[in-house]
Amino acid sequence: MDTQQFIPNSLQNKITKTSFTWKTPSNIALVKYWGKTEPQIPKNASISFTLSNSHTITTIDFTKKSNSEADNKINFELFFEGKKKEDFKPKIAKFFERILEYCPYLTTYTMVIHSENSFPHSSGIASSASGMSAIAMCLMSLEKSLSSIELTNEFINKKASFLARLGSGSASRSIEGPLVVWGNHPDIKGSSDVFGVPFPYEVHEVFKNYHDAILLVDKGEKQVSSTVGHDLMHNHPFATQRFDQANENLAKISKILQNGEIDSFINLVESEALSLHAMMLTSTPYFILMKPNTLEIINAIWRYRDKTGSKVCFTLDAGANVHVLYPANETETIAQFIDNELSKFCQKNHYICDIVGLGAVNI
Repeated sequence: MDTQQFIPNSLQNKITKTSFTWKTPSNIALVKYWGKTEPQIPKNASISFTLSNSHTITTIDFTKKSNSEADNKINFELFFEGKKKEDFKPKIAKFFERILEYCPYLTTYTMVIHSENSFPHSSGIASSASGMSAIAMCLMSLEKSLSSIELTNEFINKKASFLARLGSGSASRSIEGPLVVWGNHPDIKGSSDVFGVPFPYEVHEVFKNYHDAILLVDKGEKQVSSTVGHDLMHNHPFATQRFDQANENLAKISKILQNGEIDSFINLVESEALSLHAMMLTSTPYFILMKPNTLEIINAIWRYRDKTGSKVCFTLDAGANVHVLYPANETETIAQFIDNELSKFCQKNHYICDIVGLGAVNI
């Protein structure tokens, strides 16, 4: 793994004060990763749809420290949705410490971070993915401004994915779109454990402009964080089999996406979701993130599919909320299905209509 390419050696421009704003999306994994080693190296490869409407908008104001203020410390303030968020700071501080080797300018500026989500944080919609990727893109905007050599967009995206991964593994998949692979896999050209790469093959028309309605079964914070859940895979009795299964499924879904095999897509994606939660059910200690209404929605989707022949399916992230995936030609009928039959299982009938997107956007 060539990580030396991400250590800057041409930072000459002097900027005393600047600000950057990025909107970066969440993503929903089709083949899941669950289990990692330090530093944020996945035990299996994963692939995700990049979302569009579920996003984080982050602004970072950078002010260069004066000579009297100069030190080797990373100084920042964090505001989330207009309020100081001290409980978020330790995770961000750890992230900055991890990336300092690759972003040495962090100690020469004070930072004020303002961030807001279009969706509830810590509820299983990969808020850390969109949050960390937004910070990474702001940092790369600063690095581009400081660099005496021109940084290509390809390099900026690759390094941003690399940095974001060190804050949240799935954040590596939120820089680009519409499909991103993270983790070294023999069937995916250019794939890497240290950054995400756009799916390198032509995708069948049926999988373009795919829709994802996120049913908010529970907007509260999860009882068990993803970090704890990943750690429980170290001594999990089924870990090896799960890692093998996921890598095999990624090889399968690569062909499915290229050939337009939507029935195979449905079976694989739903199986992956249930396999993820099976790992939680069988870990030590065991835990359940699904809620009764999660199962109500799953069963309703199965009944609807059997009755109508629809190509709708579900997936789950590490939480209770259900992602309802369907092709663009079913937009109207699935909207009616959600309103009439599924929304009643959501907290306050709330759900988010989303669509596959293209990644980070500079604002």
